[in-house]
Amino acid sequence: METQLDPMKDDLPLMANTSYMLVKHYVLDLDVDFKGKVIEGSIVLFLETGSQHRKTSSAGKECCQSQFDETCEMGTSEPCHIPMINVPTCSSKMEYNDFAISGKEEEATTDENSNHSNNEQASGISSSKDPCDIENRGNKDFLLVLDCCDLSVLKVEEVDVAAVSGIEKLVRPAKLTGVSQEVENLRNQIVHELVTLPADRWKEQLHYSTLCSQAPGCGELVFSTGTWSLEIRKSGIQTPADFPHAIRIWYKTKPEGRSVTWTTDQSGRPCVYTMGSPINNRALFPCQEPPIALSTWQASVRTAAGFVVLMSGENSAEPVQLREGVLSWYYYVSMPMPASTFTIAVGCWQEVKQQSFKQTAAIETNTEFPLPSSQTDFRWHEETCGHVEYPCRFQNPAARLQAVIPYRVFAPWCLMESCEEYLLQLIPQCLSAAYATLGTHPFSRLDVLIVPSNFSSLGMASPHIIFLSQSVLPGGSHLCGTRLCHEIAHAWFGLAIGARDWTEEWISEGFATFLEDIFWARAQQQLSHDEIKGQQELKALLRWRRLRDEVQNSEEELQVLRPKKESTGELSESGASVVKYGLKAEKIFMQVHYLKGYFLLRSLAKTIGEVSYLASLRKFVVKFHGQLVLSQDFLSMLLEDIPKQKESGLTVESIFQNWLDTSGIPKPLLEEGETWKECQLVQQVSGEVTKWIQTNRRIRKSSKKKMKQDEVVFQQLLPDQLVLLLESLLEEKTLCPRILQCLERTYQLQKQDAEVRHRWCELVIKHKYEPGYGDVERFLREDQAMGVYLYGELMVNEDAKQQELARKCFAAAQEHMDASSAKVVAEMLF
Repeated sequence: METQLDPMKDDLPLMANTSYMLVKHYVLDLDVDFKGKVIEGSIVLFLETGSQHRKTSSAGKECCQSQFDETCEMGTSEPCHIPMINVPTCSSKMEYNDFAISGKEEEATTDENSNHSNNEQASGISSSKDPCDIENRGNKDFLLVLDCCDLSVLKVEEVDVAAVSGIEKLVRPAKLTGVSQEVENLRNQIVHELVTLPADRWKEQLHYSTLCSQAPGCGELVFSTGTWSLEIRKSGIQTPADFPHAIRIWYKTKPEGRSVTWTTDQSGRPCVYTMGSPINNRALFPCQEPPIALSTWQASVRTAAGFVVLMSGENSAEPVQLREGVLSWYYYVSMPMPASTFTIAVGCWQEVKQQSFKQTAAIETNTEFPLPSSQTDFRWHEETCGHVEYPCRFQNPAARLQAVIPYRVFAPWCLMESCEEYLLQLIPQCLSAAYATLGTHPFSRLDVLIVPSNFSSLGMASPHIIFLSQSVLPGGSHLCGTRLCHEIAHAWFGLAIGARDWTEEWISEGFATFLEDIFWARAQQQLSHDEIKGQQELKALLRWRRLRDEVQNSEEELQVLRPKKESTGELSESGASVVKYGLKAEKIFMQVHYLKGYFLLRSLAKTIGEVSYLASLRKFVVKFHGQLVLSQDFLSMLLEDIPKQKESGLTVESIFQNWLDTSGIPKPLLEEGETWKECQLVQQVSGEVTKWIQTNRRIRKSSKKKMKQDEVVFQQLLPDQLVLLLESLLEEKTLCPRILQCLERTYQLQKQDAEVRHRWCELVIKHKYEPGYGDVERFLREDQAMGVYLYGELMVNEDAKQQELARKCFAAAQEHMDASSAKVVAEMLF
């Protein structure tokens, strides 16, 4: 029976039984209905048997082995057994012999002609009252389990791929020799040949996938839905090998579904987008969510004219008019990726262009940028990739020389000018800096979209597309550039190389945070080596302070980077697993995986030397792109490259013990905490803090006297310096209103970036500085990606005006606020 979990508290279940069948390709055919706030249509799944062992069909013939054996080996090493529905004679309850084989306790039969409904937890099983009917039709049917939530599934059917004209060309005559002539076997053989076509025939593969997805159905399949899953079976089919390898699911999303958010953009126009929900994409389409289930996809999306559809896709889609007022958009990917990385955004987005600049960028795109000598040493040595076969850019000579991939920027109409000011110019600089650091871009193009204000993060990277919060646009290029670098880094760490176990989030976020600094340093070519090092030391201090505060104010269990320890990467026999603490609402706002991961990588770089360390990173990318990894894969390779580290006692086990398997601040980091204070940029801030504190004391002693403008001269500070300054002043018990007014005017805090303005709002709230309440209200409205913490600060002071302000802002934003954010804020306010 399906495990009932609190969807806002517990671990996230990954229900799909990937050990038995793997989805290799999805074909989505969808309509976006803004009036009803639903996305509806069909999805065709092309499947392969997923066991690491060969399976035999009911006819006794050996079936083709999945090409996914290498990833199947990442799971349990125990023999795989096929799941069966086992129904005792005249029993009214189903019994299952695996966690992933789940469903409601209800009477069931297998009448294939039954009506298929979906009322909350629906079932496509016949309404026959005699449970013994199951015995009469076979009592050990194979059950395909997909991850599914908040969807109305209307019908599931087998697809008659054999009806496609010319498809027989895919099935080689030799393959048919000795094979049963049953049509079912032919259909599965066609699907196998289709999904295993060699990489150089990827266009043909897409073409036939399209044709197969449009083939007629050839029989409805029995299905039922639970809280977290969709379960499908075919009466009398007892093995994955015999189960239909091409199935079509007709469904529609629900307005309250948690994988997409329906809202309005900053110009007041309707839009919908995937916002990186904790439940991933299972409320957008039925899928296999475990990382091991790497798949390709193609999608046709229809929407009203005037809307633009952006998606994870290798092509820059151009709309096709189907009829008056309706456009169709088509995207595809040929690199297998987890279904969780699929992203879509539909809205009245405008493309941001700057003609003179785009011409310059186009020239740069095809220019070969010099690489560090440490990269050229090994760059061409590894000619064979370690991943499953696909058209890999690392094997494409032209792609390997492409420092700046083609890019586009989209935004609501009202933000186009802001995007043109900094973002448009920063993209080629950051892309070329990333290329100079890590080499070949894993993806062929990039769209950048400024998403609505209710987006709960500063950024999110998906294949071929990056979402950025509007909060990165104001206040100069610093926050915009660093965040862009962070998201670009995810193309390598998080997307091209993914964590085999999602609890090891640090593999994605720690690397992106570390590389953010490296990329940004190279993007700012005008800075000297000393200036870059100074900025990085300052950033390290800010991150240290943030980590210290988070460790003091969060649950210990959420501070561990490898919470499953020795069990990390293990799956159940069926392939099902859970993401530990994956549904804890507060976890979304935690930075511990970013920060501890960053400090671990920084420590390793410092120990090994940055040049050698970056060379190891590039080697790791070449070896593991297109694959899933665990922490030890990186650490083992790194230490093997540098044998002398073993002599010093630096081992994978010691790193686990000190950094990944324990809560709190790692011991090696505790010893480093004071060193950043020696940085010149930090010392400069310390001097300014002293001036402000002394001035504050002087004003308080002589409150009737006005402070002369020329009494104190304050230096201009960099954005990160301003953050440190304001954080330091937050530690002061009392700052008088005149000092706060002077602070705002001296540094023009209202015009600074969101990180600076957030600290300013904290000062305003702490000292009940009413002239600054407008800044707080504006921040909570326009910077929702960062404002959650401020609600708590407004409430904790127990000041009536501040609490009224918090409730007013929440009431205005609640309708469109991210669900997890809204839950956390509501708990603060009520």
